[in-house]
Amino acid sequence: MLKKAFSILVTVVLIAPVFGQRADIIIRNAQVTTLSDENPEAEAIAISGNKILRTGTNSEILKLKGKNTKVIDAGNRRVIPGLFDSHSHVIRGGRFYNTELRWDGVTSLKTALQMLKEQASSTPEGQWIRVVGGWNEYQFEEKRLPTLEEINAVTGDVPTFILYLYGKAWLNKAGIAKLNITGDTPNPPEGLIEKDEQGNPTGLLVAEPNAFILYSTLAKLPELTPEQKVNSTLKYMTELNRIGVTGVMDAGGGFQNFPDDYGITDSLNKEGKITIRLPYFLFAQKKGKELEDFTKWVGMADVGNHANNKFNQIDYYIGGGGENLVADAADFENFLFPRPELPMTLETNLKAVIRLLALKKWPFRIHATYDESITRFLDIIEKVDAQVSLKDNMWFIDHAETISEENLQRIKSLGGGVAIQHRMAYQGELFIKRYGKKPALAAPPIKRILELGIPVGLGTDGTRVASYNPWVALYWITTGKTIGGNQVMAEENILDRTTALRLATHKGYELIKDEKKGKLEKGYYADLVILDEDYFKIDAEKIKNITSKLTILDGKIVYGDSDYQEVAPKPLSVLPEWSPVKYYGGYQNQK
Repeated sequence: MLKKAFSILVTVVLIAPVFGQRADIIIRNAQVTTLSDENPEAEAIAISGNKILRTGTNSEILKLKGKNTKVIDAGNRRVIPGLFDSHSHVIRGGRFYNTELRWDGVTSLKTALQMLKEQASSTPEGQWIRVVGGWNEYQFEEKRLPTLEEINAVTGDVPTFILYLYGKAWLNKAGIAKLNITGDTPNPPEGLIEKDEQGNPTGLLVAEPNAFILYSTLAKLPELTPEQKVNSTLKYMTELNRIGVTGVMDAGGGFQNFPDDYGITDSLNKEGKITIRLPYFLFAQKKGKELEDFTKWVGMADVGNHANNKFNQIDYYIGGGGENLVADAADFENFLFPRPELPMTLETNLKAVIRLLALKKWPFRIHATYDESITRFLDIIEKVDAQVSLKDNMWFIDHAETISEENLQRIKSLGGGVAIQHRMAYQGELFIKRYGKKPALAAPPIKRILELGIPVGLGTDGTRVASYNPWVALYWITTGKTIGGNQVMAEENILDRTTALRLATHKGYELIKDEKKGKLEKGYYADLVILDEDYFKIDAEKIKNITSKLTILDGKIVYGDSDYQEVAPKPLSVLPEWSPVKYYGGYQNQK
């Protein structure tokens, strides 16, 4: 009898905390896509602290309601895990976001030019208008690029810089004068300053094929004040939350120096103000000094060590090295020009860096568009692996549009992964013009990558070429179409919507072996989104314009639209006053 009583007591002690636990937040009346294998669909979800407590029916979950539980009605809308962009440039993008006029999603050149004109009227002396990535001519109903005459007509005396993919940029007359570009200004290596018949600069800058001329010119434009950069970074993160993003792998970027240019996000993390999970990779900046830089970094930085704060458990840490490991390996995908031939010094310089990272157990990623480049990179990785095993080290190829079956097999054998982005949604037409339709049908061969069981994540490569909007990536990979509506990818290579969503959530996290994220099931981190449209049911053309009604990160509400303004943080005012973001916001959906 005593033994039986003791058994009952133990059972009560073990079970009571589970049944006694109450939810901090309950989302009810929802169509929850959990991406869990055991319970893929639910009506409601309970959050306790920063973790998922349970999913289930409305009646089941409401039993977890306590006196302090916040109950949110989803209005029968679709709820998904927060999106994870496995390749973007958030830290750099955040510093400049408030300076940029975004044409992402604008469907008319007439409207784009009108936006330029309006911005010219509000941009103060000493500042520039800048349109930096996320668009091409095929998204416009006119199906053409703006002319320099049109740009000059609407911008007048306000210096203007407009970037077009990796290929070229336009400066208006005021911009040419401001930068003191003349007929005697020399062309940089692999770049062209176009001149007219009289030898005067026209305003067109061309990457032939290296984008250095574009990015170095952009780097000369005035920056925001420290206070404005903080505001700009917060506004950019809010914009990402607005479209359902709760995590990003930052791939570094040109003119993004470590540690100097990480001060804004460092300080925001310490204050608990970052609203996306943000593992970031270190990008070597100095040609010929890459090994020196990485040697310094592996000595001063503890890779994978989370910079914890007392406010939350939002990831902010160095994830490894890349995407640029050495300048010799930069195979820019400027499809206006032929594939670049990488120098013979590549092997020696890249091997030294990868060997160092392997020895120090630093994960790495490497920008690789063309199969010819990937072959040479894998030759080096195999040689390093023979000396220093990469078995327990994470590494992956970024982009891989033209990767071959042979090289996929090599990646699988070496235990690597692949991060793909929607660059073909923006450059598919240019790719076809140069290489033909057939090579574009499986660029990249996503179905084959999945068949081989290679870890793979989906991303955007925002902001300077493609848009930062992952819904465009999901549109592209589930339809095979560019933003101009042209069918580029073969029907047999496109993914169903569930598989695609997995690549933009938990599969992206698995690429870096990050657990308990990207699904809505018990014990996972509470990162989720209530969508304004049902991703699984709406017409394919509407996918790229999906936004969030409510976004939760680490168990806290970080964004809510007008329907949820009572429970959402108050929107932050935009600095400076003349910022294009104040008037237009970010990703557009206008004619």
